[in-house]
Amino acid sequence: MSRFSQRCEDKELMDDLECSGEELEQTLKELKTINKLLGGNYVTTNGLRKLIGNSTDKTFSVADIGCGGGDMIRVMDDWAISHDFKLKFTGIDANRNIIDLARVRLADKPEIDWTIQNVFDPAFSNHRVDIITCTLFTHHFTSQELVDLLSAFRKKAKVGIIINDLHRHPLAYYSIKWLTRIFSRSEMVQNDAPLSVLRSFSREDWENILKASGFKSWKIKWYWAFRWQILISFV
Repeated sequence: MSRFSQRCEDKELMDDLECSGEELEQTLKELKTINKLLGGNYVTTNGLRKLIGNSTDKTFSVADIGCGGGDMIRVMDDWAISHDFKLKFTGIDANRNIIDLARVRLADKPEIDWTIQNVFDPAFSNHRVDIITCTLFTHHFTSQELVDLLSAFRKKAKVGIIINDLHRHPLAYYSIKWLTRIFSRSEMVQNDAPLSVLRSFSREDWENILKASGFKSWKIKWYWAFRWQILISFV
């Protein structure tokens, strides 16, 4: 059986919620560059455009789940400002060290709320928001865990959900494996980047997970380089 025929469930180094220090900082820095150069940022901002671009409302609350160092929040905030929207952000991550870094990296945006929270905490869905976004986050979980997670997303989001994650494909795997081996200075990136592809999704994977999570409708679109955009609208 091909290693790409089904999702891998091996854990990444970043799954350690105690990871910290220079290695974590270098990893987040490199992930920011990878997202920018390979078009990952556009997948999320394009989702915002589709979800609220024609809305007469101009103010929305957004929870960015697995926010990491806050890079995508900055990208989304820049997009919102340029399109005359006001987005009130909450960055949520289970790793206290990552949230501490995000606070420093986005210190020029003091209006952002930062929350240390495990998404499987029963209290996660209590505070509702308009929009949930997550980028390179969902592949960290098994398919069954994702069913539970997306069910919680459905309870928490009022307007919609935007998921930006990887497509499991041999070209994506071998390309990122060799690129990170040549250019990365982070052991975590060199280990986790190709493993992330093996843990990621086919279109059929997403169809099955979304159905099992209780959703009735959604849109799945592929973007270069090997990204899926999952868009769920409740309005």
